[in-house]
Amino acid sequence: MAVLWTLWRMWVRGRCCGTPSIPPVVTGYARIVGGEEAVPHSWPWQVSLQDYSGSHFCGGSLINEYWVVTAARCEFRSEPHKHWCLRWNTKGYCSEHKMYRNQQESHRITENDIALIKLYKPAILGPTVSPICLPKSTDSFFGICVTTGWGYTTAFPNGYRSDTLQQAILPLLPDTDCERFWGSAITNSMICAGASGVSFCNYDEGGPLVCEKNKVWTLVGIASWGESQCYQSLPGIYTRMTELRGWVDQILAAN
Repeated sequence: MAVLWTLWRMWVRGRCCGTPSIPPVVTGYARIVGGEEAVPHSWPWQVSLQDYSGSHFCGGSLINEYWVVTAARCEFRSEPHKHWCLRWNTKGYCSEHKMYRNQQESHRITENDIALIKLYKPAILGPTVSPICLPKSTDSFFGICVTTGWGYTTAFPNGYRSDTLQQAILPLLPDTDCERFWGSAITNSMICAGASGVSFCNYDEGGPLVCEKNKVWTLVGIASWGESQCYQSLPGIYTRMTELRGWVDQILAAN
């Protein structure tokens, strides 16, 4: 049995990223606000950041067995960051971590809203836990993508956090459309998605926006900010991963 498990882990490490063992099923324009429940384990890179009591406060994405990417805006509740946990699907996982924020982060937390978390103990990869692909800095994405999270399922402040992972299919917006909604608040490090009756909401921040190309899922954005009442007629703002891929590579190479 031990030999089989070792061979399985070797096979998982050798798999392509962004290819879930359990395929996701997205049925039309569901929303995180008002939500559609995800097929269990179908988004195996999705991470829940939790305080020591087990309360979810932000999302994240596993990019390899030692690293998680999330939003810099997430409220890390201890210093140093040792007393919080990660959860993949329904399993808890607590250990020591180290966080890296973008050095060029603006005085506005909305800009370059990215943080990397290094795990001192690696994630155990398998059928229900595997990484998402990162885009190249030169990649372009269009069309329909998916965002996931455990955030509010009805409009804030009357909603409540979901106990099950929710998913929403939503369109990427051209920069010109994004600026029409949000004006000068939009920078090159941001990408818009939604404004189509779907939205992410409070406690979804830090979670993934993923797009599928050639049957492989890629992390296109990190849930960052949007309208405070989670109106589904306005687009949500995500950190643009192609813009910050170089910074991610530098941090991983140096640590």
